[in-house]
Amino acid sequence: MPRSASVHEMPSRLRFRKGVLTAVLLSIWGCVNFVLPLFARDLSFTVGGWPLHFWLSAQGSLLVFLAIVVVYAWLVNRWEAEDAAADSDGPKVP
Repeated sequence: MPRSASVHEMPSRLRFRKGVLTAVLLSIWGCVNFVLPLFARDLSFTVGGWPLHFWLSAQGSLLVFLAIVVVYAWLVNRWEAEDAAADSDGPKVP
């Protein structure tokens, strides 16, 4: 596993990729937490005394958040490993 680099030591390509990934995943998170519950109110039957849209919002948003964290960690680890391999294979400049 590559050592953790600060933001200033990262190549600009990796920093850009992480920024785009963060923006996309935050957009997905925002839609799941703020937009989908508005449409879930149409599901008007109850489960355990609570409306189904409550359960979908409460449990579904947690599952999506966990999936977002896993995707972010997996992709960033992969990109950092590729960057470290490219640095070790590349020509050394004195």
